[in-house]
Amino acid sequence: MSAKPSVLFVCVHNAGRSQMAQGFLAHLAGDAIEVRSAGTAPAETINPSAVAAMAELGIDITAQTPKVLTPDTVQTSTVVITMGCGDTCPYFPGVDYRDWTLDDPAGKGVAAVRPIRDEIRTRVEQLVEELLDPGQEQAR
Repeated sequence: MSAKPSVLFVCVHNAGRSQMAQGFLAHLAGDAIEVRSAGTAPAETINPSAVAAMAELGIDITAQTPKVLTPDTVQTSTVVITMGCGDTCPYFPGVDYRDWTLDDPAGKGVAAVRPIRDEIRTRVEQLVEELLDPGQEQAR
């Protein structure tokens, strides 16, 4: 595959889980993977507890803003990862869809968001390894 892989993280409000996932992927993969996030019903702002939890690890997501999910964004992605909104995501043949079951950080303090953040980091690390070294995944 010569084209750079593109990952889209989708959650309902695009304010917590998907923003943290986007932050981790951008941090871990740099520009080797295109990363975007969107929501089916975007919030006005990013969850402050998600921002604080990411800042604890040196990842600044304050410049991100919740964005609405569009069919074009889905169609132009290599992998679409849904987090609690799978049924409302448009389906296009050839796109790799995955659903990550994760608690919603909405309304939770930083202490409650940390385990969610850490689970997202683990999954994003595995995704980076898979997308940047596909032979490694097959060898297992």
